Amino acid sequence: MSSFSPFSKEELLPQAEMLEIKKQKGELFIGLPKETHPEEKRVCLTPDAVAALTAHGHRIVVESGAGEGSNYSDNEYSEAGAKISYDTKEAFSCNIVLKVEPPTPEEIEMINPQSILISALQLKTQNKKYFEKLAKKRITAVAFDYIKDEHGVFPIVKSLSEIAGTASVLVAAELMSSLNQGNGLLLGNIGGVPPTDVVILGAGTVAEFAARSALGLGARVKVFDNSITKLRKLQHCLNSPIYTSTIQPKTLAKSLRRCDIAIGAIRGKNRSPIIVNEVMIENMKEGAIIVDVSIDRGGCFETSKVTTHSNPTFLKHGVVHYCVPNIPARYARTASFSISNIFTPYLLSIAEEGGFENAARFDKSLRNGMYFYHGILTNKAVADWFDLPFRDINLLIL
Repeated sequence: MSSFSPFSKEELLPQAEMLEIKKQKGELFIGLPKETHPEEKRVCLTPDAVAALTAHGHRIVVESGAGEGSNYSDNEYSEAGAKISYDTKEAFSCNIVLKVEPPTPEEIEMINPQSILISALQLKTQNKKYFEKLAKKRITAVAFDYIKDEHGVFPIVKSLSEIAGTASVLVAAELMSSLNQGNGLLLGNIGGVPPTDVVILGAGTVAEFAARSALGLGARVKVFDNSITKLRKLQHCLNSPIYTSTIQPKTLAKSLRRCDIAIGAIRGKNRSPIIVNEVMIENMKEGAIIVDVSIDRGGCFETSKVTTHSNPTFLKHGVVHYCVPNIPARYARTASFSISNIFTPYLLSIAEEGGFENAARFDKSLRNGMYFYHGILTNKAVADWFDLPFRDINLLIL
């Protein structure tokens, strides 16, 4: 009687074992040069972030003095595991270069070919030569102000907007004091004293945090925006009764005549629209304060012109104008902490995925921020702005 076996001959032969291929983790070599822009005091990584990265086996070179503007010493970075370098070229010669401001042409020369640059892009301040130099070096460049997450949020831009919104109220409060030749008003609600009037143009993140700070201090706040959806969302976020209105010239002019502080926080696609004309400003109170947070896109007050941290204000029609484009740099340590918190998970993820190439393949937010891939321009807005050839990043990374 023949016995029946349910297995074929092939199945009884020794088989090759199928092992799961383990993703090869990448070691990152990160350079943190000192910012050279005179108004820039922020740094991309705090010592705590450096400690988290070095604990995972990554190497970090910090140029001496890189953290000084944010009150982080070389010693703190050294104790966190970074190498402190007194040679600027050494920080720029790492595989990944982290900067807040875009590099200058001289700094691009110090970056090694095929390196990865992560910094702000600040498109409005750039010229064609900047992009030609990056292309020549075949650099892969990521603009952190263009990184957009899966929820459609620009995390670093949002975080810095939160700082700018809160700071705009604090700056205005300082400017109103008698010590700063202001009207001597306190931004608050004191018993028996009428509260300070604050007008905010816009209902986005900057406006939300400006309104939150002003309300917290006891001011009376009015918000103007042409988006009813944004105004409703703002009312819901603040969870407080607040005056909101669409932008109607007569209503706005009336509110501006009575206000002590006016904050501009409206951003356009290319340039911020001018909402407040010169006549409206002429009719404002003597000594009233204008803080134009939108100045980096041209400003939304007709009389606005760019000022600096070292010379932040000017007087026009008796109204004090504060038009500094980079308000978060005024609070460099908070801003650095905020940027660092967003950078660190991205860097750890890049290493976990086996390097930048793999991370960009699977992480759409990194691809959103990328504007150069091995010297090939991949951002359509940049290409259109400077009339440069462009390739879709999704066709280059498969």
